[in-house]
Amino acid sequence: MSPAVPSEFPLRPPLCLPAGLSEGALHKFLRSIRPVEAPEKEMENYCDQDWRRFVYTLGLARGLAGKCLELGSNPYFTTVLLKHFTSLELTLANYFNPTFAPESVQRITYRDLRTDEPAAEDLRFYHFSVEFEPFPFADGSFEVVLFCEIIEHLQIDPAAVLREINRILKPGGTLILTTPNVSRLENVARMVAGVNIYDPYSGYGPYGRHNREYNKHEIYLLLSYCGFDIETMFTADVHDNNAAGFCRIEPLAELLKSREHDLGQYIFVRCNSKRPSGTRKPSWLYRSYPEQELE
Repeated sequence: MSPAVPSEFPLRPPLCLPAGLSEGALHKFLRSIRPVEAPEKEMENYCDQDWRRFVYTLGLARGLAGKCLELGSNPYFTTVLLKHFTSLELTLANYFNPTFAPESVQRITYRDLRTDEPAAEDLRFYHFSVEFEPFPFADGSFEVVLFCEIIEHLQIDPAAVLREINRILKPGGTLILTTPNVSRLENVARMVAGVNIYDPYSGYGPYGRHNREYNKHEIYLLLSYCGFDIETMFTADVHDNNAAGFCRIEPLAELLKSREHDLGQYIFVRCNSKRPSGTRKPSWLYRSYPEQELE
C-alpha cells in the first residue's frame, strides 16, 4: 500500500449523496450496473476505482431539468444515477466503431435500489463520432449536455466539439464537463521523481489513451473561448492517491499551498452557454496551422 497523502492537501470535497442513501449503499448499487456484453469483473473493478467520479457528476446535475444529452454514456453508471435521482429527460450518445447503426440499443442489468432484485433496461442511443461528424441534433435542442471523460481522448479539434455542444444547447443551457487533471498532485510527484506523466499506448488504439490532458486554467480558457461562463469548477480525488509513492510530499506542501484546491485527480465543471463560440483555434492550444485559422 502506498504511503498516505498528508491531510494538508484538501483533495476530496464532500460527495453530494442522494437523500437517504449512504456512500456504501450507493457504491453497492453502482457496482451492480453492467452492460450485458461487458465482463462483470471488469465493470466491478472500474466502478470500485471511479464510483466517486459518477457521484460528483451527479452532484453537478442537481437542480437541473429539461432535455439532456449525455455524450459517451457507456457503461451507463452516470446514466443510471441521472435516471434515478434527477428529472432530466435523457438522450444518450456513444461512439464505438463504424459498424454500428446511427441509432442502436444496449441492454444493462443492475440490482433494484428498493428491492435488491435483478432489473434490466434497454437503453437507446445515437451513434456518431464527435470529432468527425456533425451532431445529429438541431440548434438549441437541449437544456443540458454532459461531456464527461471525453475531451482528453480527442485528437483533432476540441474547440470544434465544444462549438457543436454550444450550438445544440439552448441559450443559457448547462454543460457539465469532467476530465482528468494534468496538474494533479500525483503528476507533481511523478515529475519530482523523474517519472513520465504520459499515458502508455493502448491496445484499443489512439482513442484508448489520453491524447491531451488539461488543467483548470486551460479548461477555463477553452470553455470561455467557446462561449461558456463557468458556474462552478473544482478538482477532486476519485480513487486512491499514490503521490506519496513517488516522493516525500511534506516538503511540497508549502510550495503548493497556493494551488491546494487545484491538485485533485479530476476536474469537474458546470458552465452555461452565454454567447456564440469563437470560430477559430485558440493559439495557446494549437500550432502549425495557417495563421488565419488561429486566434
